[in-house]
Amino acid sequence: MSKLFLVPTPIGNLGDITYRAVEVLQSVDLILAEDTRQTGKLLHHYNISTPLQSHHMYNEHKTVEAVCERILSGDKVALVTDAGTPGISDPGFLIVRTSIQKGIPVETLPGPTALIPALVNSGLPSERFCFEGFLPQKKGRNRRFTSLEAETRTIIFYESPFRLVKTLEELSQHLGTDREASVSRELSKVFEENRRGTLAELADHYKKTTPRGEIVIVVAGKKD
Repeated sequence: MSKLFLVPTPIGNLGDITYRAVEVLQSVDLILAEDTRQTGKLLHHYNISTPLQSHHMYNEHKTVEAVCERILSGDKVALVTDAGTPGISDPGFLIVRTSIQKGIPVETLPGPTALIPALVNSGLPSERFCFEGFLPQKKGRNRRFTSLEAETRTIIFYESPFRLVKTLEELSQHLGTDREASVSRELSKVFEENRRGTLAELADHYKKTTPRGEIVIVVAGKKD
């Protein structure tokens, strides 16, 4: 049966992929990849020879219709991103929405995503949380921080190492320097780091120690 599969891929350690994900990637007619070079390394590791096609935020509006037509004609297609679950701060939403509108079955496999291990590892309350993804770099950035000042749930952000200190300092200004938080870096990789403290302490640390790699910030919500 023709279908669109959303297949999560490892966020670091190549062993963090499910047997089912490998089986799906082997069985489909086409794999849509955010970066074919990056996905090619994963496929080579698992001896998967399925054809690859580029599908990312810069071309998805141009290619989505053709991909859907291919599925409607009988092909099974899998969507992957460089790391983690498609649609979570990565391409995926557009093709899922378009597929649903066209009556194409969509199946999402469970698997890796950086926000959940970072949340659990933080030691902060995890029964209720909100995921903010990447903050706006310019327009709307201050408004986003202001909107979170009264948030009582644990808050999760993705961030670049180049903007980490700036973001921690801005969070301190809006939420308080003594607000508890954690920074998870390079999750599942050799140099994984999980550092906990107040926003002020974390900002001070990373001013002195240049961060590298993919980063997740977890911040405690406002106390009732």
